[in-house]
Amino acid sequence: METGRLITGLLFLLMSIQLVAQEEVLTKEEVIERALEENFGIKLAKNQVEIAENNQSILNSGYLPSLTALAGANYDLNDRITEPENGEIVDQQNIESNRYNASINLGYTLFDGLGRYYNYKSLKEQYDLSQLEARETVENTILQIMSIYYEVARLSENAQVLQEILEISKNRVTRAQYQFEYGQANNLVVLNARVDVNNDSIALIQTRQQLENTKRDLNVLLNRDINANEFSVDTTVNFVPDLVLESFVDKAEMNNVSLLQIEQDLEISEYDIKINKSGYLPTIDLNGSYGWNKNRSAASAFFPGSTTTTDGLAAGVSLKWDIFDTGRRNVQINNSKIRYTNQEIRKEQLEAEIKRDIANALGNYRNMLYILEVQEENVRTNLDNFNRSEEQYKLGRITSIEFRQAQLNLVNARTSLNLAKYDAKLAELQLLQLTGQLLNVEL
Repeated sequence: METGRLITGLLFLLMSIQLVAQEEVLTKEEVIERALEENFGIKLAKNQVEIAENNQSILNSGYLPSLTALAGANYDLNDRITEPENGEIVDQQNIESNRYNASINLGYTLFDGLGRYYNYKSLKEQYDLSQLEARETVENTILQIMSIYYEVARLSENAQVLQEILEISKNRVTRAQYQFEYGQANNLVVLNARVDVNNDSIALIQTRQQLENTKRDLNVLLNRDINANEFSVDTTVNFVPDLVLESFVDKAEMNNVSLLQIEQDLEISEYDIKINKSGYLPTIDLNGSYGWNKNRSAASAFFPGSTTTTDGLAAGVSLKWDIFDTGRRNVQINNSKIRYTNQEIRKEQLEAEIKRDIANALGNYRNMLYILEVQEENVRTNLDNFNRSEEQYKLGRITSIEFRQAQLNLVNARTSLNLAKYDAKLAELQLLQLTGQLLNVEL
C-alpha cells in the first residue's frame, strides 16, 4: 500500500514538473517591451505624437509659397434685336460667343508681423508637449501593468502556499484515519481533518480562479489572447538603493512629467501672446501670374465678329494694415495674457502638490519596507512554531485543533508576507513615477 502511494506521488511530481516546464515565463522586461508595442493606450498616444510632428513641419508653417492653376470656358448663345434711330431693325438669331482662360498664380506672404514665425515656434512646443503627454501615458500604463503583473505574482505564490498547506492537511487526514483504525483517536478527529481539507481546497480553488482572472487582465493590457493563461511570472522583487532613490527625489522637479508639461504650456501661452500682438503690424504679400485668354464674339449691327487672344505675365505687391479692428485684437491679447497668468498659478499649485505627493509616497514606501521586515520576521517565527507544533502533534502532545491553529497562523503569515512584498514594490513604483524615473530604472 505504501509502495503504491509512493509511485503515485512520484508520478504526480513528474507531471507537475512537466507542466511547469511547458509554462511560459513572462519576465518583467518582456511585459514592458510588449506593452510599448501592443498596448492600445500607448498606440493612441504614439499616433497623437505623429499628428503633432506633422503639424510642426515646414509644410504647415506658412513659409512656403502657394501655387494655383485656374482655367475656365464660357459659351453664350443669344438672340439680338438692334433698333437704330435712323435705319432698319437688325434681327440676329443664335449668336454664339466663346471665352476661354487659363492661368497659373503664385502667392507669397513676405511679412505678416512675425505671426507665422511665432506660430511655427508654438507648433514646435506643442510637439514637445505631445511627447510629454505620450510619456505620461506610457508611465501610467506601465504602472498599471506592473500592478497587475505583481498581483499575478502574489496570487501565484499564495496558490503555492495554499497547495502546500492542503498537502499537510491531507496528510493529517491520513494520519487521523490510521489513528482511528488503531483505536488511538475517535472518528471526530478524522471528520475535523476532512473539514480542514475541504476548507483548504476551497481557498486554493478561489485563489486559482482569482489568478486566472488577473492573468486575463494582464493579457488585455498586453493585447494578447485573453485565454493564453499558460504562463508564469517572475516573483523576485528588487528595490532601488536608498542613496539612488534620494537622488531621484532631489531632482524630481526637473524630471516630473506633469511639471514638464506645465512648462511647455507656459511656452505655448507666451507664443500665443506674441501671435496676437503680430496683428498690430502690416502684412505684405507678393503675387505673380501667367495668364492666357481667348475671346470670340459674334458680329453685331455695327461691328464685325472678332477673336481676341492674350497671354502674358503679371506681378504685384500688396500691403494690408488693420489700423483699427474694433478692439478685437486688444481683447485677444488681454485674454492670452490672463491665460498665461493662469498657467503660472497652476504651475505653483502643481509644484506644491507634487512635493506633497512625493513626501507621502516616500513615507508610504518606507513604512511598507518596515512592514515587509516585520512580516519576514513573523514568517520565521510562525514557521518555527509550526515545526514544533507538528512534532508535538505527531507525539500526541497537542490536539489537532492546536495544530490546525499553528497551520493557519503560518498560512496567514506567508500570505501577509507576499502582500507586504508586492505592496512595497508598488509603493516604490509610484514614487519612481512621481520623481520621473519610472522608465529609467530596472523594475
